[in-house]
Amino acid sequence: MAHDIVGVRAQFPALKSGWAQFDGPGGTQTPQPVIDAVAEALTGPLSNRGLGTLGERNAEACVDDARRAMADLLGAEPSGIVFGRSATQLTYDFSRTLARTWSPGDEVVVTRLDHDANIRPWVQAAEAVGAVVRWADFDPESGELTPQHIEARLSDRTRLVAVTAASNLIGTRPDVPAIAALAHERGALLYVDGVHYTAHAAVDLARLGADFFICSPYKFLGPHLGVLASRPELLGTLRPDKLLPSPDVVPERFELGTLPYELLAGTRAAVDFLAGMDPGARGTRRERLLTSLGSLEHHEDALRRRVEEGLSRLPGITVHSRAAERTPTLLLTFEGRSTVDAYRYLADRAVAAPSGAFYALEASRRLGLGDAGGLRIGLAPYTNEEDVDRLLEGLADFLRTAP
Repeated sequence: MAHDIVGVRAQFPALKSGWAQFDGPGGTQTPQPVIDAVAEALTGPLSNRGLGTLGERNAEACVDDARRAMADLLGAEPSGIVFGRSATQLTYDFSRTLARTWSPGDEVVVTRLDHDANIRPWVQAAEAVGAVVRWADFDPESGELTPQHIEARLSDRTRLVAVTAASNLIGTRPDVPAIAALAHERGALLYVDGVHYTAHAAVDLARLGADFFICSPYKFLGPHLGVLASRPELLGTLRPDKLLPSPDVVPERFELGTLPYELLAGTRAAVDFLAGMDPGARGTRRERLLTSLGSLEHHEDALRRRVEEGLSRLPGITVHSRAAERTPTLLLTFEGRSTVDAYRYLADRAVAAPSGAFYALEASRRLGLGDAGGLRIGLAPYTNEEDVDRLLEGLADFLRTAP
């Protein structure tokens, strides 16, 4: 297994700027094949979907190709792939639809580890129908959210558990299959936020046990939109609001308005790019994805250890990313120093490492950081050792400056 870091970096026009990009958890840079696919779709011809004109057939192909690509990436069926404007929008849509099946006194479990996009839609949907919200905490010292934390909040009235597959703030990867088993024992559905997870690990919908899995292509080298994966038969039981003349079949009944065909073309290209990051990958696209993403994990883990070793030699830094299983995402705070100042100092050196809570307000507050959060370092497929060394040198210099 070998991640082709030189070949991968050569495909990113943004890297010609000279910046070291550690802001991937907020959105990755875009490789040339994705840019080309978007442009090719737009120069078409392109029109609404159909089978008559060339423009119609091109639109149809954009949708079908993207569904198959995302199914390969997530270990799902193409007919279980739903597209939307964003993961947040899709979660709001599904929260309102699922809430129609809840009664007063039913319960929904959310966690304080999650991004607010997998908390607030469920809290608000529950309030609208008189359901009860049960909060699962995580251990702020270890960063761990365990199945036991979830189990303590389950009851026979639990209808849905919403949990992240990986924290976008501190990288924690909970044991989702074990959580799924607990939720299903109670007859509850499991809604998994995989927005951060999908950028760093191979996804298998069945292995995770997720009834719904949400992600965003712009977090894994693609365009800005949201994707939800589920079992087609489960989607078929749900009745969302829709226009009368719009399709009522699955998955189209969940897709409001005209789809962004050019972004779907870019999404397909992003999945293909991921599948080719390991030059030795062979077989079907799904098989090549598993190989390439395995190589990526190895590459990112090695870089994460390099970052952590470097940070351990610097004074006054607290690393809040401590879970045993985690993505290559680190949250830092500095004794007596502002993380906003650190962010600005690094930016002056063309190193992008932002400061904030990044919509994970509950997690930031649980860590004792209030709404300010910390400095987030996120690795991506194009991160190399030179980037890491520049980051560490910049932080060392920052700590030597006067507060």
